[in-house]
Amino acid sequence: MSCPMNIKGFGPSPIPEEAKWIQLKEINQVSGFSHGCGKCAPQQGACKLTLNVKNGIIKEALVETIGCSGMTHSAAMAAEILPGKTLLEALNTDLVCDAINDAMKQIFLQLVYGRSQSAFSEGGLAVGSALEDLGKTLSSNVGTVYSQDGKGTRYLNLAEGYITKEALDENGEIIGYEYVAIGSLMKSLREGMDSKEAIKKATKTYGRFNEATTIIDPRRAE
Repeated sequence: MSCPMNIKGFGPSPIPEEAKWIQLKEINQVSGFSHGCGKCAPQQGACKLTLNVKNGIIKEALVETIGCSGMTHSAAMAAEILPGKTLLEALNTDLVCDAINDAMKQIFLQLVYGRSQSAFSEGGLAVGSALEDLGKTLSSNVGTVYSQDGKGTRYLNLAEGYITKEALDENGEIIGYEYVAIGSLMKSLREGMDSKEAIKKATKTYGRFNEATTIIDPRRAE
């Protein structure tokens, strides 16, 4: 049965693109800032991709990966490929790693369905906003925690930084830890501070570290 003229005339449903309701028909109508996460085929790693798109063109890309060494090096190539491409070009370009390609697919869907982080932000986010996700030290947050039955849990890297010591109570349960804030450490070293002083300045504790019954090195088999 043919569609009545009054229904045909409506076109696609309007979606929000940086605070404008748009009937999306062309890729150059897409603008937005968002994130996409993808995984590689053998499930060995993942990518978080952040794009800032203006009028269908990728103006800014942040590629964060965790997994195999090949994936981390692929991120360098993908970051050079993405800026200046249209969303369709990027979607149909090999971004070197399965996980990055998967993340590109996920973020494409968000943007063309009007589900971006800046969908209701007038004018969107300025180019450079992706770096704000990394904080003042421009370092990715990576959590790495290992646990084993009988030996307990070992915190290796958390939001604060590189874990150097774990504090345990009388039951062997973690009540705090000492860490080195790597971003702060590197900033101090770049500014010429003595390495020992820089490490001391960047070393802090979290939780009830000073109440520990036992202090352990999480990277040693104990």
